[in-house]
Amino acid sequence: MTSKLIPQHPDDVMVIRDLVPGITTLSVPFLRFGHIKFGGRATIVKMQSGSLAVFSPVALTPTVKAKLESLGNNVAYITAPDLEHHIFLSAWASAFPSAHIIAPEGLAEKRAKLNQTDKEVTIVPINTVFTAKDKAAIKVSDEFDAEFQYEFVDAHPNKELVFCHKPSRTLIEADLLFNLPATEQYSRTGENPATGLATRCFAGIQNTKGQAIWQKRMLWYVFSKADRPGFNDSVRRINSWGFENLVPCHGDSIVGDGEGGFREGYAVAFGGVEEVRMNGNEGGVLIADLVVLLQRRRA
Repeated sequence: MTSKLIPQHPDDVMVIRDLVPGITTLSVPFLRFGHIKFGGRATIVKMQSGSLAVFSPVALTPTVKAKLESLGNNVAYITAPDLEHHIFLSAWASAFPSAHIIAPEGLAEKRAKLNQTDKEVTIVPINTVFTAKDKAAIKVSDEFDAEFQYEFVDAHPNKELVFCHKPSRTLIEADLLFNLPATEQYSRTGENPATGLATRCFAGIQNTKGQAIWQKRMLWYVFSKADRPGFNDSVRRINSWGFENLVPCHGDSIVGDGEGGFREGYAVAFGGVEEVRMNGNEGGVLIADLVVLLQRRRA
């Protein structure tokens, strides 16, 4: 399932970083479709209770286990934040059987189908399933809800779950926003994260440079096109949280004070996708549609 996508020896190339107090990231190389240097990243949040919340888990290596031990090893929550970021869910759920599993609707069915041909994809009971119908009423637990705001962007084709850790004002997300190239995630490989035609093309679209205009066009023309009002409602709620830091799964994290380049790049990208209409010019959208087509073929 993953041999062509992830490194054979992830410990050798993983970057473990204490981003801000309470937030640890595990950054690794990752090839989307076997060619595009996306990078991958898990986020560990040490909650005020001492519990650990893990988002988009990566390989559970000896080094990762040692880091968890240093943080208390009380993994209480494991989140697969969309329909794509679940590759290592089985390993983590097996290692921490009492952890509360969080995922969007559709993932259990997808994993059940994969299990028919790949027994490494085990049937993992999901404790909190976010659904479009009931997303406004869904709660995880009193402990979790005291520290996190969250939004289910069900209008996104990948069914994105986005979280904000309130004490550190850190946004944690998977595929809603990219910040390529994946410099940190490839920093221990000896590889240039920006080389390769497919990588250059995609990184030219999925970044936060300037006003992130091409990324906003991707959001408007591709990722929000099934339900633009619903998509915009979600991103406006996210933008209202007042986060300062952003941890994407793909590309570099941003740590900011809310007044500098972080807001100029990220808050603009979250604020009102309708601003990026191309006035009838659909040029540049073909690449974005191709990405979605490839995602569907992989699924």
